[in-house]
Amino acid sequence: MLLLVVAVGVWFVVAPRGDDAATEVAAAEARLPDVEPAAPVLAALSSQAPTPDGGVLAGVLRPLLASPALGPGVEAQVVDVASGEVLFDQNGDDPSTPASTAKLLTAVAALTTLGPDATLETTVVAGSAPGEVVLVGGGDPTLSRTVPSLTYPGAPTVADLAAQVRSGLPAGTEVTRVVVDNSLFEGPLTASGWGPGDAPSTYAAPVTAAAVDGARVSPSELQRSAAPGTDAGTALAAALGAPDATVVLGDAPQGAQTLGAVRSAPVARLVEQALSQSDNLLTESLARHVALAGGQPATFEGAAEAVTDALSGLGLDVTGVTLVDGSGLSATDRVPVALLADLLAGAADGRLADASAVLSGLPVAGYDGTLAERGDEDPETAPGSVRAKTGTLLGVHGLAGTVVTAEGRLLVFAVLADSAPANGLAAEAALDDVASTLAACGCR
Repeated sequence: MLLLVVAVGVWFVVAPRGDDAATEVAAAEARLPDVEPAAPVLAALSSQAPTPDGGVLAGVLRPLLASPALGPGVEAQVVDVASGEVLFDQNGDDPSTPASTAKLLTAVAALTTLGPDATLETTVVAGSAPGEVVLVGGGDPTLSRTVPSLTYPGAPTVADLAAQVRSGLPAGTEVTRVVVDNSLFEGPLTASGWGPGDAPSTYAAPVTAAAVDGARVSPSELQRSAAPGTDAGTALAAALGAPDATVVLGDAPQGAQTLGAVRSAPVARLVEQALSQSDNLLTESLARHVALAGGQPATFEGAAEAVTDALSGLGLDVTGVTLVDGSGLSATDRVPVALLADLLAGAADGRLADASAVLSGLPVAGYDGTLAERGDEDPETAPGSVRAKTGTLLGVHGLAGTVVTAEGRLLVFAVLADSAPANGLAAEAALDDVASTLAACGCR
């Protein structure tokens, strides 16, 4: 037998050994191409970086926070991660409408309650009659109709699930009916404070335990569906080669045989995806799993209470927090910026074990996610120095994340403006000015 051994850039041919055979090794000359150094994407930290002076910092930030584009109600806080010192505070303990910065609360609760390595399972079980299968929603909206998913890297696929189901069914069984069991989640499908056009929309959908592609009407579209569970059942029927099968909502029979099961990407990856793309349905689903883990009903109310309890259990001050959903889509949510800054600092300095995916999931200014088109365009500024979660509702604009100063000091910042005028682009530009100023600031 001839063996082929591969090394980087070198091929070895090894002759078979015999009683009188000698081993012969020939190596071809190889040369790796010259590669230019890669441009940095994230700014580096300096162990000797000086701490900005709070007084100087206040002098440069207050005029920016007084911008008419942000309106009169602006709360802000800046924290030095290494020391934990609050360098700047403007009404940081006042509860404000967080918009999507509230996703940071759900993210920390999910990571620390469920664990970063946990996965969400979707199953199919045998129905109560021949030819009937039941899709049991496991609260994983990333289940994909395409291979691979167009939106969620690492997501499980309907094709994989269907292949298992076909193998598990008796030979020759024709699937004529698909039941979708959404019973894992309870209560209303939309939250108090959501607008009438929020679900379905391009950014949100009714929250159900079964969904495919983030409840998108098709994998390549932004528009979400009004019936995510039915869509999931229809996708399974098609993958089973039974596109004309009846699809209905219902409950799985007790003790039914499992025909197939798939699992989501780890919770750490789901958190990163939810934060980077500000994915409302994925965040709400994670909040429901926090509720289930905390012994609460998997409703909006149960999830809000469970997320708040999880943060309190971590030693975070939840005074003034009022949540009615997990995503921040509700206009009635209230969160102090001091809590946003504290949980980000805790994830950065290691106080909050297992929460590091909150930081890796933050959009990078000028690079990806919801900050891909935002950030300082000055080529002298280190790329990737600002990473932050955005938040936007009508009259509400927020930004909360980390920034590396020009001298290499890591800071956490949070700004919420919940009485902003109608010009959203101007408000975003004003917040970007705050972040860019922190990045460029020595402030000593």
